[in-house]
Amino acid sequence: MADLQRTVDELAARLGRPLLLEDRVQRVVAYSEQNGAMDDIRRDSILRRRTTPEVRAWLRSAGVHEAHGPIRTAGAPHLGLLPRVCVPVRHAGGLLGFLWFIDAGPAMSEAQVAAAAAAVPGLALALYHESLASELASHRELEAVTGLLLGEPDAARQLIEAGAFPQARAVTVHVARPLAAEPSDPLRLALEQGLLALRRRLSGHHPLHLVRYDHAVLLTAGPAPAADELHAAMPVPVVVGVGRERPALAEAPGSYREARHAAEVAARVPGLGRTAEWARLGVYRMLTHLPAQELHPGLEELLADAQHLPLLETLETYLDLAGSAVATSRALRLHRTSLYYRLQRVEELAHTDLKDGEERLALHLSLKLARLSGRYLPRDLP
Repeated sequence: MADLQRTVDELAARLGRPLLLEDRVQRVVAYSEQNGAMDDIRRDSILRRRTTPEVRAWLRSAGVHEAHGPIRTAGAPHLGLLPRVCVPVRHAGGLLGFLWFIDAGPAMSEAQVAAAAAAVPGLALALYHESLASELASHRELEAVTGLLLGEPDAARQLIEAGAFPQARAVTVHVARPLAAEPSDPLRLALEQGLLALRRRLSGHHPLHLVRYDHAVLLTAGPAPAADELHAAMPVPVVVGVGRERPALAEAPGSYREARHAAEVAARVPGLGRTAEWARLGVYRMLTHLPAQELHPGLEELLADAQHLPLLETLETYLDLAGSAVATSRALRLHRTSLYYRLQRVEELAHTDLKDGEERLALHLSLKLARLSGRYLPRDLP
């Protein structure tokens, strides 16, 4: 980046005109001192590091992406855009970026345009090297974060030494799990784009991320950001699991396991909402470690027939409300006589006695386990 900035400053001084360099998706890479004609677009580009979609569309329609040499673009008063000279920056024929000059106060001479074009090969090489370095850094970070979550002993040290994460800060892991039925390449790309946008907003938390085949992972330093920010950044609906804070980056795998379990629970238990914190999962925190096949034998019989779903929903509500017939009737908007009939049918079909505390406990835990395994899907699930 230092080479790019030095090249930009030297070219601006030689031409006597301010300039701005963007990459191929029109994000600002470098710019010289702005001591000439200025419009709102140039000012906003420098402050926000990229132009607006409307301006990008206008410039694309002028042919800047197809150009192989300098091109003059007309002004657009409705956008607050002055005329410009665009010099495409290409390497081996591939577009790497754009060199921009405001073509006003006064307009650029042909000699200046030619001098700018002559500087492109050196600028393209520097931009190409910067692109390679950025891709290499991203690849190394991806490998290190993957190793960290797999428990590799040196991964945390590598990230800290590379300056990607502060040494003396705690870490919290969030897991975002899409509600889409099947993982796909477009879905993973959407998760990646959402996390990259979020990382720019959370730079003070030193964020790291990873996208797996069916979920996305966000690691942050210090106090955990609100899960609402992760929801807002995702271009697809997700449930979010939040692991407990750990005192050091090397302990992130523990927070990751918790966050992943919490996201799985949130996907199965809509009553928890779209965000589930491991520390607040209650009984589900324990049940995630139990085998799903260890269910009450009588419940197995009820689960085997879909027509018994109303009985299962009634039983779960009754047990959730501590066996209160009044509260259950109110919650289900069910007459008391109908409630007692359903509970009696449960006892008959499940060969159980709801007056027995151990039976109630076994049935209650079994219902929650069946939810987690996907065998019991009440109608309140999305």
